[in-house]
Amino acid sequence: MQRIVFLDADTFAPGVEPPQPRFPHQWVNYPATAPDQVAARAVDADILIVNKVRIGARELAALPKLKLVALTATGFDNVDVAAARAKGVAVTNIRGYSVNAVPEHAFAMILALSRSIFAYAEAVRAGRWQAGGQFCFHDFPIFDLSGKRLGLIGSGSLGARVAELGRVFGMDVVFAGRKNASAPGAGRVGFDELLATSDVISLHCPLNAETENLLSDREFALMTRKPLLINTARGGIVDEEALERALDARLVSGVGIDVTRPEPPPADSAIMRLARRANVLVTPHVGWASLETQRVLMDQLGAALESFVDGGRMNRLD
Repeated sequence: MQRIVFLDADTFAPGVEPPQPRFPHQWVNYPATAPDQVAARAVDADILIVNKVRIGARELAALPKLKLVALTATGFDNVDVAAARAKGVAVTNIRGYSVNAVPEHAFAMILALSRSIFAYAEAVRAGRWQAGGQFCFHDFPIFDLSGKRLGLIGSGSLGARVAELGRVFGMDVVFAGRKNASAPGAGRVGFDELLATSDVISLHCPLNAETENLLSDREFALMTRKPLLINTARGGIVDEEALERALDARLVSGVGIDVTRPEPPPADSAIMRLARRANVLVTPHVGWASLETQRVLMDQLGAALESFVDGGRMNRLD
């Protein structure tokens, strides 16, 4: 019998049921797990399921029975895949499950910021409409998306879907080549050119050594069109202190953030200071979290577990 331990089950909404693999198993859920609790809770696990709990070489060394780490996410920066491979532990992730949810969340942010929806709604609640004495008031900027350039950093399934939505709104959609590449590649524009010419920039790339602090002071200084910046990818891709400086200098006109590092951000962090601004939207990493998407994820998790036990390699990272 396979012992399955899920270390952070409360990362899913109430009512989203875990899969029921067809092989004999015992399934144990923990709502959340601190770093110093991993070894004790997972010591007898054959299969370990994690969303954001860190599993590095130290944790792996303490788990002698472990055969598989199954991520309930696409990003795997919280699991040391090389250390797992060296120990003979398989690693799987989830793929393509949020192809509607995350792009829709990104575009909801684009629409809300381009129309200053939340700023106007808050002003109405504060009595500004009556104080203005006119049928409308113009305290916050509004711009149409049609004809504007949408620059996408990351061209996987999520970036491609955001591109489709952008074209529906009549936007000029471009994808960035790799930063510092000698040539952008077919169908792409140079990284710096995208920063300089885009009215909206949306991030859809993984967090790794190449993309950590991908956007910092130098990159913000290139944004001559003062774009909206949307990050539904990973915290750590954007230097948050540099972003605060860029907003102060009006190098970007608005920001939508669904991901931070760490999560949740400290109360005194740059992100929480930014969240109080009228032209910034911060949501708590829920872009992926429609009920439909969570159920698709659980179905795929169950299939990956069954594949592993049957000797298959579905969604393997190792």
